[in-house]
Amino acid sequence: MKPQSFREKDKAVIESFITFRRQQPQVEQHLNLSWSNWGFGIEPLQRSAARLEKYGVRYIELHGNRYGRDLGYKTKETQKILSDHGIRVSGVCGMVSPQCELSSNVPTITQRSIDYFRRNIEMCAELGGTYLLFAPGAVGRPKPYDENEFFRASEAIRILGDDFSHAGVRAAIEPVRSAEVSFCHTFAEAKRLIEAVDHPAVQHIAGDIYHMYTEEQHVAQTLVDYGEMMTNLHMADSNRCALGEGSMDLDLILMALYVVGYNNPECFCSAEPLGPGGDPYPQMFGSPDPSLLDRLVKNTATVFYERQKEILSATDEDLRRW
Repeated sequence: MKPQSFREKDKAVIESFITFRRQQPQVEQHLNLSWSNWGFGIEPLQRSAARLEKYGVRYIELHGNRYGRDLGYKTKETQKILSDHGIRVSGVCGMVSPQCELSSNVPTITQRSIDYFRRNIEMCAELGGTYLLFAPGAVGRPKPYDENEFFRASEAIRILGDDFSHAGVRAAIEPVRSAEVSFCHTFAEAKRLIEAVDHPAVQHIAGDIYHMYTEEQHVAQTLVDYGEMMTNLHMADSNRCALGEGSMDLDLILMALYVVGYNNPECFCSAEPLGPGGDPYPQMFGSPDPSLLDRLVKNTATVFYERQKEILSATDEDLRRW
């Protein structure tokens, strides 16, 4: 029986992974699992860090919560909490709303967003993070203002370029599904925006598997095609729940990441299982059940590490049969 077209692409990624393993039979650096903590809501950071430590997650992607001069994570306090639990900061997740976005058609909102990002770039650098990711348009606003959102976003991001550069922080643009944002839905569109910004500190993409399944033709092939530009990948299963609780082909995604050399100190897989639905942002102010969060982290970390071990130890024949 003739295979479906996506199966042909699956096979191509598998063959590339087999070639990678032959060239590097001993893989010393594994993929870095992090956790995007804004989905934990208002839970104290101390409790979140203890949970991540318990289940072997050594990195955290911090909620970009410096919404004002007196708000958000305090550097010394945060450093102590994370250090006590052996947790390092991978990066910061920038939050973009209609009241604070770079593509706004209201200049005062654009300035508010620029100021917000400057505070969180500073926070990222102070806490040792490597990237700050963001959508160029507001999450939860899928209807465009007009035809000039791309232009306004590129101009505002360029203004922030020197801030990213001086802080030594990577600017990472996140494509988000069209049900949540008005533009920049695919990796190709993110790359075009990066080219329009034209700043050496704005060169990276932050992927999200959940959005990719909606917007990209083939998730693993997209990771291979754009892997050199990626610095973070949000991970959840096909239903936006914990890894292993849906039908996502995690093995193929992990293979694609190894193929592009994503197993390096500046690239991260950040779990972000927010659950299905529309605008997820209300979760950042919620009070989720700690037992639910324990299950999310335990299941995700267990599956991530198990599947990584499986693909690295499988025979070529097993990979081709799979």
